[in-house]
Amino acid sequence: MIARMWRGWVRTQDRAAYVDYIERTGMAEYRRTPGNQGAWMLARDVGDGRTEIVTLSLWASRDAVRGFAGDDIDRAVFYPEDERYLVDRETTVVHYDVVAGER
Repeated sequence: MIARMWRGWVRTQDRAAYVDYIERTGMAEYRRTPGNQGAWMLARDVGDGRTEIVTLSLWASRDAVRGFAGDDIDRAVFYPEDERYLVDRETTVVHYDVVAGER
């Protein structure tokens, strides 16, 4: 199993709107892609007017990740209105082999 993680930052005042937007776009796309084993979005107010957003998804294999991300699985996937919300973002994602856990 593969874990995929990405981080971005929004204005804290935009937190609820961005969470709703990503739930309807990225999270929905994660969940409907074959091989997805689950997807979560985490948020934490940084305290400087920004909120950090983390998406974490689990995948059956790197090939399953390709079904979502395309051939360059290390490149982050963005959606049309991300520019409206994001004040900073990682343009790459991190993948981990899941070596222990509970299903």
